[in-house]
Amino acid sequence: MPFRYFVKQLLLPPGILLLLILLGWWFRRSRPRLAGVCFALGFGGLWLMSLPVVVQYSAAAIERIPPLAHDEWATLAQRADAIVVLGSGRERGDPAWGTDQPTDHALERMRFAARLAKASGLPILTSGGLHYGMPPTEAKLMADSLLEDFGVSVRWQEGRSRTTWENAQMSAEVLLPQGIKRVVVVTQAWHMPRSVWSFERAGFDVVPAPMGFLGVDNARPLGGWMPEVKSMWQSGQLLNEAVGQVGYSLFYR
Repeated sequence: MPFRYFVKQLLLPPGILLLLILLGWWFRRSRPRLAGVCFALGFGGLWLMSLPVVVQYSAAAIERIPPLAHDEWATLAQRADAIVVLGSGRERGDPAWGTDQPTDHALERMRFAARLAKASGLPILTSGGLHYGMPPTEAKLMADSLLEDFGVSVRWQEGRSRTTWENAQMSAEVLLPQGIKRVVVVTQAWHMPRSVWSFERAGFDVVPAPMGFLGVDNARPLGGWMPEVKSMWQSGQLLNEAVGQVGYSLFYR
């Protein structure tokens, strides 16, 4: 896992862009033209990643699955047998809570899943394993939060998966033997295409319930052409997802 982590951080922005800037500095005297190209690509890439308008249009290209209409929430039990909420990491050691906590993305997913569960009466499975081998599992963190913060009990916890593909495969090991093949999958809109792809290949009939759309009007001054730190992080998420979609199509068939 550490090797995979370091390779990923180096090859994806902003790591690769910072590496280009470093190479530009290294070659500034011996190969000034190459250095100029490296500087331009590095700084240009960082600038583009920092623009809300780039996030908006990049997300619109990835977020291909529309949201569930509100009037469909109460009738979900006619189309599915369970709701699956995908994990999204954790925040380590917050002294205010005294324990690890779900990330902002996970909280958004749980909030939406809780609304769907209350409207439809469907049971919930939380999916997510250990974070770099450290307990508790993401599935347990989400189950505890769903109960304590949203008043919704979780019926199943899948606590071994580390990737979206494993979310699907290991959720199948829990649900399919119980005859549960139709599931509502809850995750961010930009993550939904890869999630649906994975769960369908694990043997499920999927009702997508995307939320957290980024491909909407950014509502920023100057149309989103002013750099923002938040956009850097969002751009990184979108790039990671785009690479993930390509990787899954190549390695998981």
